[in-house]
Amino acid sequence: MVALARRRKTRPEADIEPLGRGRRGRGALVETAVVPRKPTAYWDYIKVEELLALQGGLEPTDTGLSNDEVLFITVHQIDELWFKLILRELITVRNLFAKVPVPEQALASAARGIRRMTLLVEHVSAHFEIMETMTTRDYLAFRDKLNPASGFQSGQLREIEVLLGLSDADRVPLGDEQSYMNALKAHDGSPSSAYRRVAARLHDKPSLVEAIREWLSRTPIQGTAPGDPDDDKNVNAFIESYSAAHEKCALEALEIAKSTALAAGDAERLEKRYAREIEGSRAFLRAEDCPEADRERMKRIRAALVFIESYRELPLLAWPRVIIDELVAFEQAFVIFRQRHARMVERIIGQRTGTGGSSGVDYLDQTALRYRIFRDIWAVRTLLVRQSELPELRSADFYGFVTAP
Repeated sequence: MVALARRRKTRPEADIEPLGRGRRGRGALVETAVVPRKPTAYWDYIKVEELLALQGGLEPTDTGLSNDEVLFITVHQIDELWFKLILRELITVRNLFAKVPVPEQALASAARGIRRMTLLVEHVSAHFEIMETMTTRDYLAFRDKLNPASGFQSGQLREIEVLLGLSDADRVPLGDEQSYMNALKAHDGSPSSAYRRVAARLHDKPSLVEAIREWLSRTPIQGTAPGDPDDDKNVNAFIESYSAAHEKCALEALEIAKSTALAAGDAERLEKRYAREIEGSRAFLRAEDCPEADRERMKRIRAALVFIESYRELPLLAWPRVIIDELVAFEQAFVIFRQRHARMVERIIGQRTGTGGSSGVDYLDQTALRYRIFRDIWAVRTLLVRQSELPELRSADFYGFVTAP
């Protein structure tokens, strides 16, 4: 059983006063005036009329536009509102994980925020089905108006990518703009509103992925944390014992695969494939792909991911495991959004060059493949082993419930 101590926070009686009575200040009774508030109307609070007047595109109103063009404008405006909400949640989650230490009691709120981000991205993806009610001819009737505008110019979507931690090295060029920031400038080369948004966000550090890494780097592994005596030795021992467990499982899987091989050359091919998997997994945990200056830190981060996933039932690791799962779900939703976008575009305009000068569908497909943020979290799935094969857990009590003495 878990002992929970609850304290009731009380206020002095003098601080509690009837409405309209006022407070005593410096010996005198100061009357508090109650200002009547105008009753709130739905249309005032939501700004309905102002909102409905924004679908004219390049025209003063939408009266003369086709239903298809108004649909196109409206869907993209709703997308931008969803992006706004994603950004708000993303900033809140990032700010939480940027704290040292991260308050454990706040992890539930962080998980809920990431989950909300996932649902918002899924809603954006759902809009593509509505867009597909347009035929190619419907869209071509107004497509030339958009030239050279592009969805790439969505400043908020670029902000989301920057805040998540998408590196410049992973970006797919839209054309020959040299830098994606150049594509966000106005036609005369001056900074646009989108350019200013993204330029400001580039200085908003850390990114979520870096904040998550720093949080993971402080994970107690086999009972020790950074700075503890023999922590490095302990982490290295865990990596080696886990790598041995992974190799054992991989070799067992190899024997099963060889026993069902259909052709003479299959056995040799399988042996090479499993050998690469075993060596690649060991190299990943040792962070051999990372710069030497950052290798020890990344080694501990990757060991922490494996440790959390492997001993996920332990109470102390329960919420970290939820956070990792929610991050995977969010990035999966984002990859699906990009893939769904590409298929919608291909269905309506085929392989045409994009209005912004991009390669169109090919550009969108490349972003779906390359724009990945939480690569290490995904990569550990290759390494995980059966529970029965896990290295023995040390200092198990450290990860258990805190009970009353």
